[in-house]
Amino acid sequence: MKQRLYKFIFFRLLGWKLFGTFDESIKKCVVIVIPHTANVDFFIALLVRGIWNIEINFVGKKELFVFPFGYYFRSVGGAPLDRSGGKNNVDATVEVFNKQETFRLALSPEGTRKKVTELRTGFYYIALKANVPIIPVALDYGKKEVRVGNPFQVTGNYDDDMKLILPFFKDVKGKNPERGFEA
Repeated sequence: MKQRLYKFIFFRLLGWKLFGTFDESIKKCVVIVIPHTANVDFFIALLVRGIWNIEINFVGKKELFVFPFGYYFRSVGGAPLDRSGGKNNVDATVEVFNKQETFRLALSPEGTRKKVTELRTGFYYIALKANVPIIPVALDYGKKEVRVGNPFQVTGNYDDDMKLILPFFKDVKGKNPERGFEA
């Protein structure tokens, strides 16, 4: 029932299209969503996740997961990130991967909704240390479409791997194109 509602809102009311599929057999991965230029990106992503009817997660500092918001954040796929003991975000996130049977981490490597010329690298090193593939997802407001790419297993050579990943995002327009990362 909910899936039909998500489809109705996404396809009929908003007029978006969805290209590509998400392989449900991939239980652990890093889903990179580019560009991220507006708060509404989160809601578009929630609709897409609802259409696929699969669990896709995000992380946030553990302080966000207390009453009254903790229940809501967990219900939409959130996982608290414990950075105590000197852990950095990458190591703390890899720890979350290691504790879960299924964990598909969605994040924006831009790290902000402002204009950036370079992506933050944490997504890459999370995928490398957790030994999980990266799945690229483009939110193209110019064409009103969400595109899902093929899983990519990182090699440890960031520069060479990015030469293979970034072309997927070429000419993709964010909600606020002037803020979007240019692949």
